[in-house]
Amino acid sequence: MTSLNVWDIHGGIHPPECKELSNRTPIQRPPLPARLVVPLVQHLGAPAEPCVTLGERVLKGQKIAEAAGFVSAPVHAPTSGTVSFIGPQPYPHVSGMLSAAVVIDSDGQDEWIELQPQPDYRAAQPDQLLEQIRQAGISGLGGAGFPTAVKLNGPPTREIRALIINGTECEPYITADDRLMREKANELVAGIEILVHLIQPKQVLIGIEDNKPEAIEAVRTAVGERGFLVKVFPTKYPSGGEKQLIQILTGEEVPSGGLPADIGMLCQNVGTCVAIHDAVLLGKPLISRVTTLTGEALARPMNVEALIGTPVADLLEFAGLDPARVNRLIMGGPMMGYTLPSMDVPLIKTTNCLLASTLSELPPPPPALPCIRCGECAEACPASLLPQQLHFFALGQEHEQLKAYNLFDCIECGACAYVCPSSIPLVQYYRAAKGEIRELEQKQQKAEHSKQRFELRQERLRRAEEQKEADRKARAERAAKAKAAQAETSSVPNQDDPVARVQAQKAGLSEQQKKLKIEASMAQVALKKAEKQLAMHATPELEAQVNELRTAAANAQKALDEAAGPADASPTAPPVNDEAAKKAKIEAAMLRAQVRKLEKLDARDADQDAELSRLQAQLTEAE
Repeated sequence: MTSLNVWDIHGGIHPPECKELSNRTPIQRPPLPARLVVPLVQHLGAPAEPCVTLGERVLKGQKIAEAAGFVSAPVHAPTSGTVSFIGPQPYPHVSGMLSAAVVIDSDGQDEWIELQPQPDYRAAQPDQLLEQIRQAGISGLGGAGFPTAVKLNGPPTREIRALIINGTECEPYITADDRLMREKANELVAGIEILVHLIQPKQVLIGIEDNKPEAIEAVRTAVGERGFLVKVFPTKYPSGGEKQLIQILTGEEVPSGGLPADIGMLCQNVGTCVAIHDAVLLGKPLISRVTTLTGEALARPMNVEALIGTPVADLLEFAGLDPARVNRLIMGGPMMGYTLPSMDVPLIKTTNCLLASTLSELPPPPPALPCIRCGECAEACPASLLPQQLHFFALGQEHEQLKAYNLFDCIECGACAYVCPSSIPLVQYYRAAKGEIRELEQKQQKAEHSKQRFELRQERLRRAEEQKEADRKARAERAAKAKAAQAETSSVPNQDDPVARVQAQKAGLSEQQKKLKIEASMAQVALKKAEKQLAMHATPELEAQVNELRTAAANAQKALDEAAGPADASPTAPPVNDEAAKKAKIEAAMLRAQVRKLEKLDARDADQDAELSRLQAQLTEAE
C-alpha cells in the first residue's frame, strides 16, 4: 500500500545530493582481506569481552566476544582464520585513539560455522527470538549503533502503536540503503514481518524520500498485499532523523528529552531489518554491511558489502583511490560525518559511508566571523531550537542555560552551520558542550554516590557507638546494683560470728566509754603487775602501791560501769535465740581457758599481762 498523507518538519535544507556517483552500479563484494581488525566497541553501551585466545583458529560467524552487559552486543568472526592479536588497535574515531580489538589472520577458506536458521519463527516465543537477535550481535545500522534487542525489549506496559521503517537516507553522497532496498527488498520485508511478530504494532510505516524511485518501486512490489504503508515524501535534509521521520509520517512529535517509545513509536533502519532477516531465517550473525564508497578521489565509486573489520585502505584501493587527489577522508556523510585520522582503521557496524573527497569537492570553510544574529540558523533547525543562543551559552560554558534551551534535543545534523553566513562551526560547539555537561554530570553522580556512602558509613558508626555506650551504661548499672547489694549485706553483722559481734559491740560504744574502758584495762594491768612484785618481794612500799592501784582500778571500773549503765538500760534487749546463747557460752568458755592458761604462768612479761587483761575484759563482757 502507498500513502500520500505526510507532514512537514520545521526547517531543513537542500544541499547538493551527489548520490549519482555511487548508486548507478550494483552492490559489489570486495576481495577477502588478509587481516581483519574487529573492534570490541561497535555499538552504544559496554564493550564486548573477548572469548577467544591468541593462536586459536576461528570459523566464519563464530562468536569471538561476549556482550558485557544488558546494553551491549557480541562480536563475531567475519571469516575463518587464526587469532593473532587481542588488544589496542586503530579505531575509526575523530580522536584517533586506539581501541581494544581482536585481530584475525584470514586462512582464505572463509569456512562457516554450523548455522542454525529458524524458518518457522512464528512458532517460537518472543523471548527466544529476541535472544537470537541479541546473540547475532545486531545493532542499529543507520545511526548510533544502539543494540537492537535492547530497543525491541521495551516495558510490557508500553504499547507500540506504529513500527517506523527508515529508508530515508537523506545525507548527501550516501546510497547504501538505496541500493539495499533495490536489491534486497524481499529480505527487507521478511525482516519487517519478524519485527511485526515480535512487537505486534497496530501499523507499519515505511518512509522513503522521493529521490529513490527504483527503491520505492522495489519495496512496493515486495510489500504486495501486506498491510504495510509505503510513504513517499519530498526530499529534504535531515528528514532521516528519528524524531523528524516520525513527525513526517504520523504528524506526532516526540516530547523534548523523550524517546519515540514514549508516544508508542519504534524506528528501525532498513539495513537493520535485513540483518534481522539474516539472523533469524538464515542463522547468520552480523559480520558484514553495505557501505558506500564515494567521492571524486575514487575512480570507481560504488556500494560494497564488506566484512566487518576490513581495513579502510583495502576498500578504498578496491574502489580505485587516487592518493594524490584525496583531500579529506570522511566516515559518514559531509554533514554529520567526521574526518578519519588515517586509513589504518577498520570498517565497523555503523560505517555507512567512506567519502574520499578532493579539495575542490569539499573545500575548507572560510574563517569563522562573529555572529550577526541573522536568525538563519533558527530557521533551518529541524528541532526548532535557537542555535545562536546555544552558541553564546556554549562559549560562556553556561551549562544550566544550555539545558534550559534543550541542547540535548540537537541531533547535530549541521543544518545551522550549513546556512550560517559567518561560517561558525556551530555543531562543534554543541558537541563540546554536550561532552562537558555529561562529564560534569558523571562527576556529580560519583560525588553524590560517594556522599551517600559516607553518610551511610557515618550512620553505621553512630549506631555502633550508641550501642557501645548503651552496653557501658548497662554494665555500670549492674556493677552499681551489685555493689549496693554487697554493702547492704556487709552492714548487717553476722550473729554467728563472735568477732563480728564484738566489732559491732565496739562500734556501739561512745568515745567516752572507749576511753574509760582503756583506763580500766590499764589500771587492772598495773594492779596485777604490782601484786606479782609484792608476792615476790613483800615490802611496805609495794603493799602501799598495790593498795593505791586497787583503789584506782576500782574507781576506773566504777566510772566505766556508770558510763555504760544508762546506755545499756535504755534500749530493750533484743531476744536471743538458743543458738546464739549456745555460741556465747562456747565463746565464754574459750576465753576462760585462755585466762587460766595465762594465770598459770610463773613469770609473765608486760605483753602477756596486757593480753591477760584484755581477755579478762572480754570474758567479763561475754558473761
